[in-house]
Amino acid sequence: MTSPVVLITGALTGIGRATALAFANEGARVVVSGRHEEEGKKLVVEVRKLGAEAEFIRADVRHEEDVRKLIDKTVDRFGRLDVAVNNAGTEGKPGPVTQQTAESYAATFDTNVLGTLLSMKHELRVMLAQGSGSIVNVSSTYGHTGAAGASIYVASKHAVEGLTKSAALEVAGTGVRVNVVAPGPIETPMLNRFTGTEERKGGLVSTVPLKRVGRPEEIAQTIAFIASDRASFITGASYLVDGGKTAQ
Repeated sequence: MTSPVVLITGALTGIGRATALAFANEGARVVVSGRHEEEGKKLVVEVRKLGAEAEFIRADVRHEEDVRKLIDKTVDRFGRLDVAVNNAGTEGKPGPVTQQTAESYAATFDTNVLGTLLSMKHELRVMLAQGSGSIVNVSSTYGHTGAAGASIYVASKHAVEGLTKSAALEVAGTGVRVNVVAPGPIETPMLNRFTGTEERKGGLVSTVPLKRVGRPEEIAQTIAFIASDRASFITGASYLVDGGKTAQ
């Protein structure tokens, strides 16, 4: 594929930002999206310095009209959509089940699950019409396990895994592939918010066989591979990138 058009939601920090830079380095045309315009414009400048065409489009994936406009503006700008990376997510409010509320549930699921669903809906609207495309959702190793004190986040990532596999089966044979990457502990602002203290972060790292957290760039390279034609026989798959954490 020559100069694919790549859309990344939740692109302004962490894994999303690293993914934007990874695709730019491969010569893609990149659309980065998020809720904060100033940070988005700064990222576009950085991506363009790598020689790639880039645009920032502000969108909140919790709102369907935002998502619809995001996809339409991407196609208006570049004429097509080859790769979509649905990375927008939140850790929500950590805590035991007994402390969760309808509000804390909605705050997490609206971004992590509804946002993924709406993004895929409108990405597929374009990709199915053009007969090609690759969607990569971003989940978590917690989408394969349980975790005390993170019930709502864990449930949301299980949902992302299920949405991905169902969508992949629905569009199999159309030229569109749908997969999911499930990172383990990665050095991101979300991880620092989630763990809260260096002691708790250290405790989490101690459970990783490689004895370190991952780097956003390591997840970005995995995403870039799965999205590419080099992975053309892969769909409906979930890739754990977690330093061996779930192998134990």
